[in-house]
Amino acid sequence: MSIDVLNETDADVDLEELRDCAAFVMTQMRVHPHADLCVRVIDEPAMETLHVQWMDLPGPTDVMSFPMDELRPGRDGEDPEPGILGDLVLCPSVAAKQAAEAGHSTEEELLLLTVHGILHLLGFDHAEPQERQEMFQLQRTLLLTFLASQERREPTRIQPPSGE
Repeated sequence: MSIDVLNETDADVDLEELRDCAAFVMTQMRVHPHADLCVRVIDEPAMETLHVQWMDLPGPTDVMSFPMDELRPGRDGEDPEPGILGDLVLCPSVAAKQAAEAGHSTEEELLLLTVHGILHLLGFDHAEPQERQEMFQLQRTLLLTFLASQERREPTRIQPPSGE
């Protein structure tokens, strides 16, 4: 699996941990092992430009997902499709504000947003209550399982991204 993680900001972001998280989620969701993903870390002005251009909403947001080949999670008895999963764009300054409100670190918020964004790339949504429940439960399970697999000193309390 090819995962490019690019930091286009001055923020101190653990790119290796973001890559590890993305690879974990893609593996757990049975994405084809040769699928491609690009994760870009950008500043607020760049995120605001994308948010206005693609969502027609003002201001920067925390995460945006741009699917390419409309890949879906693999299922038992089916071979997953190869291709390009898409692009995931994160804004660490927005994530830092949300992390402070939620009571966890910016790093943990960026991991949460990585999981959230990949689920969007795989076709999950949270517009309807049932979709929201399914997506956020899966998001929580994936994130907590990833965090448990890492050597961490403190337990993490994870909340859904604010505003969703």
